Amino acid sequence: MAPGNTAPFNDTPAYIAVDFGGGSGRVIAGIIEPDKSLRLVEIHRFTNRQVRCGRTLYWDFLSLYAEMIEGLRKAAASGLRLLSVGIDTWGVDFGLVDDRGNLIGNPVCYRDEAVNGLPEEFFATRSRADHYAVNGTQVMAINTMFRLMALRRDAPALLGAARHLLFMPDLFSYFLTGQPSNEYTIASTSQLLDARTRNWNYELIDELGLPRHIFGEIVLPGTSRGTLRPEVAAAIGVDYPVEVIAVGSHDTASAVYATAGAESDGTTAWLSSGTWSLLGIDLAEPILTEEARQAGFTNEGAVGGRIRFLQNITGLWLLQRLMAAWAEQGNPVDIVDLIKEAEQAEIDTVIDVDDPVFASADNMDRILADYCKRNGLCEPANRGEAARVVIASLARRYAKGISQLNALLPAPVKKLRVMGGGSRNKLLNRLTAKAAGIEVEAADVEATAIGNILVQAKGRDNS
Repeated sequence: MAPGNTAPFNDTPAYIAVDFGGGSGRVIAGIIEPDKSLRLVEIHRFTNRQVRCGRTLYWDFLSLYAEMIEGLRKAAASGLRLLSVGIDTWGVDFGLVDDRGNLIGNPVCYRDEAVNGLPEEFFATRSRADHYAVNGTQVMAINTMFRLMALRRDAPALLGAARHLLFMPDLFSYFLTGQPSNEYTIASTSQLLDARTRNWNYELIDELGLPRHIFGEIVLPGTSRGTLRPEVAAAIGVDYPVEVIAVGSHDTASAVYATAGAESDGTTAWLSSGTWSLLGIDLAEPILTEEARQAGFTNEGAVGGRIRFLQNITGLWLLQRLMAAWAEQGNPVDIVDLIKEAEQAEIDTVIDVDDPVFASADNMDRILADYCKRNGLCEPANRGEAARVVIASLARRYAKGISQLNALLPAPVKKLRVMGGGSRNKLLNRLTAKAAGIEVEAADVEATAIGNILVQAKGRDNS
């Protein structure tokens, strides 16, 4: 199921997965071969970036939308017959659309600082335990709820002009089809759902003073979101209806769908290893206990209306920002070479990767050095040592997460399946297996695209 060559096709049917990550995006075709195997073909790849304008950190939504259209155009031009399109992205972020269908400003990036301090403000007069018992969400300043609180405080006119709140995959789908809805797995990252009912927590929405009407119908993966608008179909060069299907629109939900379920005993956990690390297990129902809350677990949506019970952990972001800092200093390094340097390093410093200080986008090498000095730790003397510190610290953090997961499950985790780009980091996988004392297995690096396409196929079969 590795990506194939982009040779011309002769009206070959294909499902199209549009996968937006925090640093890049791709348009991938999934072709079901005669033997029922899945062949993936990467059609188009592009960069995603955050743009600071004034005091706000935005996503460049217009550029991303144009890149998606270009990818769909290339797919059609290659001779593929587009069966359907499914879109997945990162979580929590959203755009607002007015009653005429216009986008109200660029979506703001979850790393924008306007949300700082809002969780503490919100819970100054509220019970964290009672809140968790309903929505089951790990409290993080990046969650949609706090961004909406910041928007209500700083720009209430924008909320007043909004007709629809659409999470990033919802927003892309809306401008393809004109049909607004909120897909379950992505909406579950908002901290605004009732984990048991899988619907909006309107009592909380009212308490926050947010307009109810912007929160749309929750649809499950596999639901049709309509067909391409005529002008979109013309732009990509197709003269037949192309359906857009809601997939596991949170990218981790798609990846989990592709990899979970192979083990039926409930003892295989998964780790989505990318900019963020998401460590968890697939469950039929949420766990809303105080013990789960104290351990930092969140209950997010999974395909089939199930639950992804997981921890959000700062992931390869630290390595990415270190590499960016070195590149700016004229000392760039490839990730493969960096891991080789880390393999040779002998430093034993371990940091708390979840410390808020590491959320900064700038000068990560200086931040790491300052953290070590402040905490009496041995400072890395070179790139290899810095990378070794991050990788070993992530492994230690994953082991802690497995231990916390075991305390909440009826049977202990025996295996960890690693998905995403980090699955290729053999040093990280090896150190994680050693720290956690369990088997660590690399899943297909294309798990997100595979899960996206499998849900599309299932959705079309059920329609």
